[in-house]
Amino acid sequence: MTAHSKPYPRIEQLLSTFADWLKHRRELNEIRRLDRNEFERIASDLRVTPDDLDELVRQGPHAADELPQLLQALGIDEGDLASSESLLLRDMERVCSLCRHKRECDHDLAAGTSPEHYRDYCLNGPTIEQLGEGAKTA
Repeated sequence: MTAHSKPYPRIEQLLSTFADWLKHRRELNEIRRLDRNEFERIASDLRVTPDDLDELVRQGPHAADELPQLLQALGIDEGDLASSESLLLRDMERVCSLCRHKRECDHDLAAGTSPEHYRDYCLNGPTIEQLGEGAKTA
């Protein structure tokens, strides 16, 4: 066994997940220490409601991880979208972060069936359709 091999990948993954959780808990505590006026000012600066900001913070930094995968599955270049419609992409990330259909989305992404099903549950579906790119159908 070489010095660079990882004899316990599951333990390393568990430790990494726990470290991410601890970091997220620290971030939540930091946000909770803000007074209401400061929190509302931050929400206003970000152009979201205070309730949405609170939920976004609780969801954590990976809450919109499905969006890039969905865009790729639909043949939409996220980089091009970020360049041409950065505010739209940011809003799509917000919508994805607040979505209550993660299980369906994750299932379809894993199965490769997102192009056929995302319109049934994705709140970004109408926006994706308006992009003019259209969704690929298999």
